[in-house]
Amino acid sequence: MQGGFNMPTGVLANAKRIKADEFYTQLSDIEKELKNYKKHFRGKIIFCNCDDPEYSNFYYYFISNFDELGLRKLITTHFEIDKASYMLEYEGGADVKGNKDRVVKNAIKLGKKLKLKQNFQQGVQGDLFQIESARSFSGDFRSPECIELLKQSDIVVTNPPFSLFREYVAQLMEFNKKFIIIGNSNAISYREIFKSIKENKIWIGPSIHSGDREFQVPKSYPLNAASSRVDDNGNRFIRVKGVRWFTNLDFKARHENLPLYKNYNKNDYPKYDNYNAINVDVTKEIPCDYNGVMGVPITFIDKYNPEQFEIIALGNSRDNFTPNKDYINPKKVLKDGKIVNGGAINCVLVIETDKKPKGEIYYTSDNSHYLIAPYARILIKNKHPIKGAKK
Repeated sequence: MQGGFNMPTGVLANAKRIKADEFYTQLSDIEKELKNYKKHFRGKIIFCNCDDPEYSNFYYYFISNFDELGLRKLITTHFEIDKASYMLEYEGGADVKGNKDRVVKNAIKLGKKLKLKQNFQQGVQGDLFQIESARSFSGDFRSPECIELLKQSDIVVTNPPFSLFREYVAQLMEFNKKFIIIGNSNAISYREIFKSIKENKIWIGPSIHSGDREFQVPKSYPLNAASSRVDDNGNRFIRVKGVRWFTNLDFKARHENLPLYKNYNKNDYPKYDNYNAINVDVTKEIPCDYNGVMGVPITFIDKYNPEQFEIIALGNSRDNFTPNKDYINPKKVLKDGKIVNGGAINCVLVIETDKKPKGEIYYTSDNSHYLIAPYARILIKNKHPIKGAKK
């Protein structure tokens, strides 16, 4: 690799992971999400710092809608592990004949080779293109040159490497940047990410709430999953489960209340044995009249309105919540009856029952009856329970 960013061995290993999960977001998914933020784009510098213009639909979307969105500038960079990378910049404008459409079409076609800029004298065939030297440019989002571009930008929009999602978001937060990025829903449970969600510094975008999404991958990417495919042009695609948009730009749907229709009763909403809260199995069944803490499915985050609910904690590890009870000599009983160490039960929310569970994994301990650990729960509180609320 040439240039001014000499990677230590550990960083180089991480950089290789960038190429391993290089997925290209479909244009339809980008359009469905970004339509919710158009008012935020006007007059802004957009930075797509994980985007090769030859393949990136983020680049295509912004270059095609540059004037409509009222952008000030578009910058794209991407990482190359075995060759020099490049930076592409577009500031709008037409060719010498006043033809904007031609500039955009050529930008899409020739973007990999050229830098776009309003410079008639140094144009290529009369267009607003200028060749950019790549001799000292690595394209890694952590490199000094990319950090300088990040500082200049207003909004970052991209699909970062899922394997480096923690580090990527940490950098955005460090430089106090606005962003719209796509990632795996598992990131919600990362300690640093969840803390930002709890503090209303990050939230989930409105266009994806369930299911999986299809991504294009490089031709060298192995297609081992049954959900992968190759189209008539030889382009490769895989489907990825649990995808979400993460952002800190506001949108209207974020402030819509979740309709609540059920009332609390102790039979439908058992209390946890190791935390002062009730369990709610389905988000739409959150009781409207309960003013204590409730554990709800992690998918609640798709419906979260900060004016309606307060997020207390995430009941998936002691990093995110503190149980009020420790289980002595815990054992885990598998579905086939095999007994293994059950220490993990001391790190999650637990429901105790007198009846021996059938057909499911459960736990036992010296100071309890049978124990069941629900799937990961977000601990929340209703800010406006109905009058006569129960606790």
